[in-house]
Amino acid sequence: MNAPWKPAGVAHREPFVAYVCDEATAEALRPIASEMGWSADKVNKGGLRNAVQSLSVSASPQVLFVDLSESGDPLNDINALAEVCEPGTVVIAAGQVNDVRLYRDLTASGIQDYLLKPLNADMLREAFGSAQAILNAPKLTEASADRPHCATAIIGTRGGAGASTLATSLAWLMSEKNQRTTALLDLDVHFGTGALALDLEPGRGLTDAIENPSRIDGLFIERAMVKASDRLAVLSAEAPIHSPMLTDGSAFYQLQEEMRAAFECTVVDLPRGMLVAHPHLISDIQIAVVVTELTLAAARDTIRILSWLKSNAPATQVVVVANRVQPAALEISRKDFEGSIERRIDVVVPFDHKLAAQAAKLGKPLAEAGKGSKTVTPLAELANRLIAIGDNTEPDEGKAAAKGGKQSLIGKFADLKSLMPKKAAKSK
Repeated sequence: MNAPWKPAGVAHREPFVAYVCDEATAEALRPIASEMGWSADKVNKGGLRNAVQSLSVSASPQVLFVDLSESGDPLNDINALAEVCEPGTVVIAAGQVNDVRLYRDLTASGIQDYLLKPLNADMLREAFGSAQAILNAPKLTEASADRPHCATAIIGTRGGAGASTLATSLAWLMSEKNQRTTALLDLDVHFGTGALALDLEPGRGLTDAIENPSRIDGLFIERAMVKASDRLAVLSAEAPIHSPMLTDGSAFYQLQEEMRAAFECTVVDLPRGMLVAHPHLISDIQIAVVVTELTLAAARDTIRILSWLKSNAPATQVVVVANRVQPAALEISRKDFEGSIERRIDVVVPFDHKLAAQAAKLGKPLAEAGKGSKTVTPLAELANRLIAIGDNTEPDEGKAAAKGGKQSLIGKFADLKSLMPKKAAKSK
């Protein structure tokens, strides 16, 4: 329940709230709360059940005290509390069960301390003093407050090019290897695999955001995103395919804005159809990673997407990645592909079928499952490059190639025809 990134809106939270089961516990808490400078009126009756109900509709305090005396299954009930208690809250629990295994399980689930009843003043002072120390400790984002946010969109030129696989791996690398708090936003609402690739349940956060854009704020982001690790959180969906999600795209734009405030990096898995339907989504993106394969159809669509980005997002830096490359089975050579799109390919990622299958079985991103693999090495280099661009430390070399030449779009398609097999050309 203690997130590594600085929670949005902490200043608007109550400093302390307690939910207790009996008057004796309440009487023990009130004077100590007053000593800490907190309001004694924030000691409420009702225990854990009342805490879950109250916090599901209101912001969590900075320090939360919950009484587990009436709980039949404390561990599961604490997990229910975690679903409504946003990151950054320090939770202290109390109960009557004197069991070291329960204590270990509860602290492992995210609470700060478990106190055995009956409570005494020294016990409470020590627990609340530790909670205050945690709240006052430097946060990771405070140390890196001057870092510019790195916003990256991953766009696949064709279905099956592996854009979602790359998006998940890049988000993992940024969070684990580059030590940046990272949000992965999967905008394929019906068929997204962002959560699936990390062996997570996607939750309803993204669909709730589309249905109620007015609810999107820092608190919504904290509750809706699924935590994959201390530095990586995911917002994905598996919306029912019998009910289309109707939206003007404002929810997606608001989500990006809130993520910029809460995280150091954002990786957006942006389906190519979104470029047409919601062009404003690219407006605040620093880097567009165009993921392609070395095929005729992918070359055509790479030309079209690069042209679209040049017209609609001239300030966005474009990185072209050739993915799933098998040198022995290329439909188009790299040289011919680069000649057709009139710029170089920035990164080539070899295809490793065994690694892809292993990653899927383990429920891990490709970069985590294949440490040291030839497939993962270029991904790690790409993640470093994206971070460098976001930090404005990327050298200017290669920008001329990214801007493209003067040849017309029709001319580029003419070049593509020259790459087609001769038999196909004769049959026409």
